[in-house]
Amino acid sequence: MFNFEREFSAESNLVVSQAAKQSAEQQQRDVYESHRHRTFSLAFYMTGNEVEAEEILTITFVRAFQQQERPDAFAVDSALMQELSERFPLRDEESPAVLAPGPGLNHRNVRRPDLEAAVRNLPANERLLFLLRDVEGYSPAMISRLLDIPEPQVVRACFSARIRLHQVLAEQARTEAA
Repeated sequence: MFNFEREFSAESNLVVSQAAKQSAEQQQRDVYESHRHRTFSLAFYMTGNEVEAEEILTITFVRAFQQQERPDAFAVDSALMQELSERFPLRDEESPAVLAPGPGLNHRNVRRPDLEAAVRNLPANERLLFLLRDVEGYSPAMISRLLDIPEPQVVRACFSARIRLHQVLAEQARTEAA
């Protein structure tokens, strides 16, 4: 004789497990979509290479999902910092002595390509700290936590990066004016 209850129960369990799997996959897609742009942008600005940035993006999310089933922004950022620290000397030294501010830009508008070129020429640790603080808007405390470096060092490096950028952009303005 055919047992309807057993057959119906097995089929409903299959449907429920498929729905749960699809839900988990959708949650992973949501995490990826909500963090991929920031992750790729930081990786691209650090490498200057789309292919390498895509590789970093992939490795970052693999690491993040290995550590947590549904990683939050901090877990994704931590995985990204881990990958970047393996590729760049991020903790190599304290920021160099603060540079003296040079001649001003006289409130001139800076072209985006000029700013991007100047950012690419920063030392790796200053570049990352500048991007996290001034582009992505992370607090010095959050950056300190992500990179496991003292907060005063974060503040000094960001200040040094800004001065370097200012000097490079002022030099470009002088060159263009001549």
